[in-house]
Amino acid sequence: MEYSRLWASTFLSLFAMRRVVVTGLGAITPLGAGVKHTWRRLLDSASGITSTTSIGPGFDILPSRVAGLIPAGKREDGGWQAQDWLHAGDERQMAKFAQYAIASAHEALEDAGWHPTADHDLERTGVTIGSGIGNLDEAYNTSVAFEKGGYKKVSPLFVPRLLINLAAGHVSIRYGFKGPNHAATTACTTGLHAIGDASRLIAFGDADVMVAGGAESCIHPLAVAGFARARSLSTDWNDDPPASSRPFDRDRAGFVIGEGAGVVVLEELEHAKARKAEIYAEVKGYGLSSDAYHMTAPKENGEGAFLAMRQALRHANYKPAQVDYVNAHATSTKLGDAAENRAIKRILLGSEGRQDASQLNISSSKGAIGHLLGAAGAVEAIFTILSIGNNVLPPTLNLDSPGDPAHDFNCNYVAKTSQQHQVNVALSNSFGFGGTNASLCLAKYS
Repeated sequence: MEYSRLWASTFLSLFAMRRVVVTGLGAITPLGAGVKHTWRRLLDSASGITSTTSIGPGFDILPSRVAGLIPAGKREDGGWQAQDWLHAGDERQMAKFAQYAIASAHEALEDAGWHPTADHDLERTGVTIGSGIGNLDEAYNTSVAFEKGGYKKVSPLFVPRLLINLAAGHVSIRYGFKGPNHAATTACTTGLHAIGDASRLIAFGDADVMVAGGAESCIHPLAVAGFARARSLSTDWNDDPPASSRPFDRDRAGFVIGEGAGVVVLEELEHAKARKAEIYAEVKGYGLSSDAYHMTAPKENGEGAFLAMRQALRHANYKPAQVDYVNAHATSTKLGDAAENRAIKRILLGSEGRQDASQLNISSSKGAIGHLLGAAGAVEAIFTILSIGNNVLPPTLNLDSPGDPAHDFNCNYVAKTSQQHQVNVALSNSFGFGGTNASLCLAKYS
């Protein structure tokens, strides 16, 4: 028993000593290819949601004809063209979600200034990048080709292009990182789980640096049809795509599917300080939970979200009153937004929180970019990190009338335009089908 207590004390001391900070950011989103383009356009209340009817056959017959699409164009203009980001031959070998992941990882590593060559540094650098669905195009097209033409119509690259962990694999291979090589796949919680899990790998001493995030590219008629049949997608705004994603709004009617990737470089604090790296924020807490309730719907009271946020704050050793901002998962669905709203109010109001709901600062960037599924949590964590660094609250677009009912939606949702506000501590939430939930607590480094 004495040995157990001693081991537990030593373990907790080691865990507390290994602080984790963010030193690099990279993103490919419907607002632009690159973090700077994306962040600037988000604060300008721009929208990356457009019509899908012109991108290929099959979309025009679907009930939802809008999506968050990455703009085409040159890298310097904030657009995507593969040759600007990939080596020769990469495009053929990599699924689109893996291409977005490696581009975001490259940007994050450049931002962090982390280009190790020594064996020790390579062995202490790892990757965890996940995806919710991965390469649906490949699965669909190969299935059709196999059905029509048989064995020889299956590409030798079929399986490598299909596997979700190949995003992390390609990053590890390109840069020679020999530390943990891992991939989360937890539906729409994937990106945040990847970052949270990576932070723990550093805290536990398995790595000094982790490249972490999520990537998704499954805007395919089959995926849209599946989500539409599940009554998850927005179908009421096909003639006005930028207005279709409406988090917390009374007229919200489903989410808008999006694509992209977000990757961060996480680093053990002393390692970052030793090389004089710029520190964006510190990862203070990470909470996980399960709804244990339904495949796709949350409990009305938002219990799962509440438990994840409570765990994140417990690990961070912060009181609810210290939280300045919540970047909400809020996808623009009736049930999901209402449940999360109740959970946030439950944890941040009351004896240890604020007394007035209007003092709670909450926003959802999905009004601007749609729902990036497995990439959502990582991209939104980046927005939260930048909110802390710039003391600004990014806007919730299309929020005309919060509700329904209005008296429940009485927080500050940063409607339509960004707001300057001191942000020392923030939560970033992500939830997924199957009732899987995560919340990350981030704070100014001091």
